[in-house]
Formats: sequence, C-alpha cells, structure tokens
Amino acid sequence: MGQASGWCRLWVWLGVVGLALGAAQAVAQPSLAVGGVNFERQLSVQGNALQLNGAGLRYKAVFKVYAAGLYLPQAARTPDEVAAQPGAKRMSITMLRDIDSNELGKLFTRGVEDNMPRTQFAKLVPGLIRMSEIFSSHKKLVAGDVFTIDWLPGQGTLISVKGQPQGEPFKEPEFFNALLGIWLGKAPADHLLKEALLGKGV
Repeated sequence: MGQASGWCRLWVWLGVVGLALGAAQAVAQPSLAVGGVNFERQLSVQGNALQLNGAGLRYKAVFKVYAAGLYLPQAARTPDEVAAQPGAKRMSITMLRDIDSNELGKLFTRGVEDNMPRTQFAKLVPGLIRMSEIFSSHKKLVAGDVFTIDWLPGQGTLISVKGQPQGEPFKEPEFFNALLGIWLGKAPADHLLKEALLGKGV
C-alpha cells in the first residue's frame, strides 16, 4: 500500500513538472508558427510595444489564402475589447498564394460594408477608394508578400506593403476599426480566423 502511494505521488509530481515545463516553453517561444508563417509574439511599432493577441489562417474553400496576426498593447478576447484599447495596434497579413491586388481591395471594401450600417459606411467611402487604389497600384501580391495595417494614435491608420508605407495615414479615427470589422465583425471573412485572432491557440 505504501509503495503504491509512493508511485501515485511520483506520477502526480511528474505531471506537475511536465505542465510547468510546457508552460515555460510556451512563454519562451519567441514566435508562433501559423501556416508556415512565423508571427513574433512581441514587437514594436513606432516605439509602441505590442503583443501578439492571436493569429490564424484565411481559407477560401479548401485553399489557404493568407495568414493573419493581430497585435495589441494588451490581450483582448472580444471585438469590443479590441476596439476599446487606446494604444497602437497592428494587423499583419502574409499571403500564402498569389492574388490580384485589385480583387483583394474589392474584397476588403465588401468586408467593411458587410459589417457596418450603411450610413457609417458612406462616410468611409473616400478612404476605402484610396485603399483600393493602394492595392491596385501593386497589381499582384504573391505568396510570401506581407502587408500591415497599423493604428497609430495621433496619426491615423497606416497601410504598408512589403515594408513600405503607402502614403500618409488615413485620418478618419473610425477607419482602423472599420477595417478590423472585416475579420472581427458579425459577418467576418472567416469565422475560425476571427476566433484565432481573438486569442485561440496563442
């Protein structure tokens, strides 16, 4: 009986140690691999420290289109919590297949329209047209290309393609959250990606 009790205590101890080591290993990992894309768990955007809130894949049928990661000052588990955070934010997207940039711009515009009232959407039309022109100017995005959408307090929303800022920031304060609606809105581009961006699996 004493020997059996000793073995039980040993297995419990080993289990606790295993969990602790697993947790430590997860914390120590500097990046999260999603679809072959490594998302840094921490990064700085113009001096603002951000952490990876979540990352996942956008599928169309059975095909992987892109990998996306959401960076925030603090962890958030709902779209409202994401919107409420006052600091810098970043949406990072890495293409996993070639796509016509003009078509991508149209899809994003449609995604914004599907997730906000028509009256609010109408106010953002000039900015959305400019965004579509940014993507159209690149003709095509190929697998491995990265573009980011940054919210910079006091400046606005800055879109960068392949590491290059695309003109001046969009000044409309609601523009960034409208774009996030593409992925986090009530009619997201991909429901599983929405869950991933809100922290599942990080």
